[in-house]
Amino acid sequence: MGLAGAEPGRKEAGAKDPEFLSTLERGLRVLKSFDEDHPEMTLSEVAAVTGLPPAVARRCLITLVELGYVGQHDRKFLLRPAVLTIGSAFLASMQIEQVVLPPLQVLRDQTGDSASLAVLAGADILYVAHVSTDRRFRVAAGVGTRFPFHATSLGKAIAAYLPDDERAALLSGAPFQRFTERTVTDRSALGERLQLITERGYDSALDELDYGIVSVAVPIFGRDKRVIASINCSTSTTRISQDELVRTRLPLLRATAGEIEATLRRWPALEAALKP
Repeated sequence: MGLAGAEPGRKEAGAKDPEFLSTLERGLRVLKSFDEDHPEMTLSEVAAVTGLPPAVARRCLITLVELGYVGQHDRKFLLRPAVLTIGSAFLASMQIEQVVLPPLQVLRDQTGDSASLAVLAGADILYVAHVSTDRRFRVAAGVGTRFPFHATSLGKAIAAYLPDDERAALLSGAPFQRFTERTVTDRSALGERLQLITERGYDSALDELDYGIVSVAVPIFGRDKRVIASINCSTSTTRISQDELVRTRLPLLRATAGEIEATLRRWPALEAALKP
């Protein structure tokens, strides 16, 4: 899924900081335009995906090639391994493996489910930590994976607890993309779903992103009581029913969320980095 467009919650052009560097923003837009759907692109394709004039896209690509983040093959541009240093720098500097992974690994071992921690990134959720089982799904998740918030329990568990104005801005993107017959795409229905989440404290998704996947998620709150992330358990519908998943996993998820929240209070930099 493309990430080149503007993300909800970002300031409008007239409200940008006077020191905002448009050239840097354009370069990052070009870098983020490469994804599973666009692994290789010509100059004109990059310009189309990013919405940039071809001349601007060309200068950005030339710069990224010189820096080693982008390469060329048969008149097409593609990402190079150097881009991994950007993401790995975050994981290392924030000590994700030491702080977040251990409780998720315990949760996985207790349940036999995959377990993840994600944050909101525009209208998507972004996986920051993930531990999986041997089971394989058509829709695979991993660190750095993004999915539309409305089709995941992780995303809705965060969206439900956003401030009213931020939640309204997020819902303004409706109607949303439909992935299965069970995907909630309507603004009114999604708003009702988010209200239900705030009443019961969790979200559970069945066949919403892809068929055969069931999950349950709870929010993670910062010291200021604002939502900053969410964690979930996810598994195959052949293993367990949705009701049984909620009944057996929810107490474990809430205990894990509490452990992560307590840990984040000792790591204020990581908490600040995770905030929407």
